[in-house]
Amino acid sequence: MPSVTSQDGTRIAYEHRGEGPTVVLVGGALDDGAENAGLLEALEGWTVCTYSRRGRGRSGNSPAYAVEREIEDLAALVEALGPPAHLFGASSGGALVLRAVAAGFAVARVAVYEVPYMVDEGMVQVWGAYRRDLAAALDDGRHGDAVALFMGLAGASPEDVAGARASEYWPQLEAVAPTLAHDAACLGDGVVPVELLGSIDVPVLVATGAVLDPVMGGLQPGFFDDAAEAITTAVPRAERAVVPGTGHRVDPARLAPVLDAFYRG
Repeated sequence: MPSVTSQDGTRIAYEHRGEGPTVVLVGGALDDGAENAGLLEALEGWTVCTYSRRGRGRSGNSPAYAVEREIEDLAALVEALGPPAHLFGASSGGALVLRAVAAGFAVARVAVYEVPYMVDEGMVQVWGAYRRDLAAALDDGRHGDAVALFMGLAGASPEDVAGARASEYWPQLEAVAPTLAHDAACLGDGVVPVELLGSIDVPVLVATGAVLDPVMGGLQPGFFDDAAEAITTAVPRAERAVVPGTGHRVDPARLAPVLDAFYRG
């Protein structure tokens, strides 16, 4: 697997396929780069890159995390693959992408999918409690508890969490649990950063699925749609899209045509 070296010396592993303008895919929480792998094949006519964010998969890490370091990781990837670039961010990866572009990251077009900002005051309080409990669990080395906290926040039932703990995939989730703090940092206080998003001057597609994943049944109805509407209102050149027949773990075959049409303008 090829890699690039970020500005602080951290090695970032990536995979890419195809020919054409660059599209970099940014995954969300607990993703080691595999989450967007289906889009590598589904997006035709582009140089499509998916990568392991720092601290995950085959990528390295640095002792002191900052969102700025992840923006530098994106810059290193785009430099290696060739600008101009388009970005796609799923879930909390969408929050990272939006922060990168607001910070002046040079990009042609941006698409985000189901960014979990909080628009309800009750959820903002839940988010604050989650961040405190997450920090305590990670400080104590209780990585399994950290994953369970995240699953609960995302709407999983206690039975779903128990089933996940008993699965063969649980050790893999525990291995990337420390990066949950990275995703939390990308989302900040959880509310839509209206002023920050208002500074974005490139076209942004704000997409959601049409169905809620079964393991997210505990979320408030319309959670992702409400966040998407708030993002669309805040970003000057935003447009809204709903991808039919898919949930938070998007179907690449359904999403790819939407992204292709948007990136081609």
